Amino acid sequence: MAEEEDYMSDSFINVQDDIRPGLPVLRQIREARRKEEKRQEVNLKNRQKSIKQEEQERRDTGLKKALGCENKGFALLQKMGYKSGQALGKSGDGIVEPIPLNVKTGKSGIGHETLLKRKAEEKLESYRRKIHMKSQAEEKAAEQFRIRLKNKQDEMKLEGDLRRSQRACQQLDTQKNIQVPREAWYWLRPEEETEEETEEEKEQDEDEYKSEDLSVLEKLQILTSYLREEHLYCIWCGTAYEDKEDLSSNCPGPTSADHD
Repeated sequence: MAEEEDYMSDSFINVQDDIRPGLPVLRQIREARRKEEKRQEVNLKNRQKSIKQEEQERRDTGLKKALGCENKGFALLQKMGYKSGQALGKSGDGIVEPIPLNVKTGKSGIGHETLLKRKAEEKLESYRRKIHMKSQAEEKAAEQFRIRLKNKQDEMKLEGDLRRSQRACQQLDTQKNIQVPREAWYWLRPEEETEEETEEEKEQDEDEYKSEDLSVLEKLQILTSYLREEHLYCIWCGTAYEDKEDLSSNCPGPTSADHD
């Protein structure tokens, strides 16, 4: 009778290795793929750096590295008693750090960068000049506008004073039974006129035509003088005085500025 196998023996306890076919090959493929992806990632990072960046990095690394005895110039300095960190010169008042290296990396000729800098400065100066001229032009235009506005306001004020003087002159002349004004423009003309003009009205029109040579200010000065002399009246005071002495004593003056 055959002996039964012990279920507690090594054949039952030990776990056998996975010997499925093709498994080692699959692992090798995965490992190779992972290495290839890592290599491509490194190449991509290196490729992203331009040639100029690589040159700059190498240059900076070289400049940061202190000179050693293998450098002939530094070796000569050491033979003359120079020690690292000391200032140059017999009395030790020279430079400590070496003159900075200015490496030209572009393909442009000598002086091209200076030319570009000068052109940029000229362009900036031209831009500032244009801004300044534009600002001056705007200020000048604003000042001219203020002057025109003030002149217009002054003109309107003069015209208003003249109309008041004409109205006052007509009323005061009428009170003295004066039927015809001394000058046609001393009175306000009626807004509506008849189609048939009398001979007297035609003469008034001719007088008005002649008066066009006078400015509003000149008419106002003439008319206010007439009112003061003939009627002892001041349009800015709005008062008819008793006599010339009363007028000269109590009226500030014959112009609008005197009453401000």
